Amino acid sequence: MTVASRFKDARVLVVGGAGFVGSNLVRQLLDASAARIVIIDNLLSADRTNVPAHSAVHLVEGSVADDAVLAKIPSEVDYVFHLACYHGNQSSIADPLADHDNNNITSLKLFERLSVRKDLRKVVYAAAGCAVAKKTRDEPAATSEDAPVELFHDSPYSISKLVGEMYGNYFFRHSGLPFVKARFQNVYGPREILGAGRWRGTAHTVWRNVTPTFVFKSLHGEALPLVNGGLDGRDFIYVGDLCRGLLHCAALGEPGEAYNLATGVETRIFDLAMTINKITGNPTAPAIEPPRDWDHSGRRYGDPTKSRQKLSFVAETTLEHGLSMTIDWTKRNLELIKRCMAHHASRVPDVARYFS
Repeated sequence: MTVASRFKDARVLVVGGAGFVGSNLVRQLLDASAARIVIIDNLLSADRTNVPAHSAVHLVEGSVADDAVLAKIPSEVDYVFHLACYHGNQSSIADPLADHDNNNITSLKLFERLSVRKDLRKVVYAAAGCAVAKKTRDEPAATSEDAPVELFHDSPYSISKLVGEMYGNYFFRHSGLPFVKARFQNVYGPREILGAGRWRGTAHTVWRNVTPTFVFKSLHGEALPLVNGGLDGRDFIYVGDLCRGLLHCAALGEPGEAYNLATGVETRIFDLAMTINKITGNPTAPAIEPPRDWDHSGRRYGDPTKSRQKLSFVAETTLEHGLSMTIDWTKRNLELIKRCMAHHASRVPDVARYFS
């Protein structure tokens, strides 16, 4: 039996299912013939166009911090994926209370509500590999699932992702919640829409993560901004691989355990920029920028050994192939992306020029 076949006729709840990762996961669940997929999403950092028009998919618009929304969780659910968060580091620094309301309160209320259920096969939580990675700019070691957790963090987002793990661990031990932690690395791929959702306090409402920002700017022939000269490194995992990993966590993960969804390869940001420029044909040299004063996590990558051994999960997509698919999707969806960006043009000077 394949992992995907385990979800045939399954009833699934995806919290944050209109977002970048969630919408890709929903499509994999549809491909696996899931019977019913309920999405809960407040569209704070997502766009409604990401929700597939399919008879098996039902969108509940709102936050799981709202009791009226929690009450709409179906009475019969096999699997739950909790992917919702307050995106991302910079927004959480600008507004720690909003991060608390949209990360900590949501996770606590969802897990508390689910803890009394006895029908759940698995609850998979989108944890953050960055929250447990050693803060270093020296040669990094692969971060394993049992790496020690530091008490000093770069952002409220990082803190709240760990708090989410702790709440899930509590309900696992206290109530038997079948809770599995899927620790993400730096995810990239189609359906990450620049500017999606509502204003979240900083320009990073538009310039969300490094890969979609680089792709958009490269397609417009612009200089890609290399923070710290592009010397920092990340473990870039293609969203299609990551979503397969989520299915493996749900099907084969042991409750109470954490699993890295990682490639095990560090890519320097300079090399990411050069690869994107090569694919797009952008001749403009990158622009060197200083380090971010809040970011002490210079170089990191995840150790995929446990996921390979326990879940039979391996990330298969090479960076160049994944970037090519991401660039092709971006080209096809530039009108949608610019529509979402335009909502914030009055607040972000370097976005307004695309609409002048």
